Amino acid sequence: VQLQASGGGLVQAGGSLRLSCAASGRTFSNYAAGWFRQAPGKEREFVAAVGWSGGITGYAESVKGRFTISRDNAKNTVYLQMNSLKPEDTAIYYCAVGGSYSPRPQDYNYWGQGTQVTVSS
Repeated sequence: VQLQASGGGLVQAGGSLRLSCAASGRTFSNYAAGWFRQAPGKEREFVAAVGWSGGITGYAESVKGRFTISRDNAKNTVYLQMNSLKPEDTAIYYCAVGGSYSPRPQDYNYWGQGTQVTVSS
């Protein structure tokens, strides 16, 4: 599976962005999908995950109530709607797909290249 993330950018605190991750290759709908992020000097951390059908979702506590993950299997795309952004959300955001719905990066087999999100105060 090849993944292409897009939608990052510079936004003021309180603003919104929607990230997209387009998949090609193997059957996208067979996989769970997740978003992770990595800030400078920090380890990659879980943001959100969605099951293969979209029926189950999970979020890190730090983004719960502000971010929404969704997927459109007909378009082979997973989304991350980010609202009420904070400066601490600044990071490179990565999408990933794998066989398990999980918050653990090691459970994901395929990764996109990342898209930069910068939130100014």
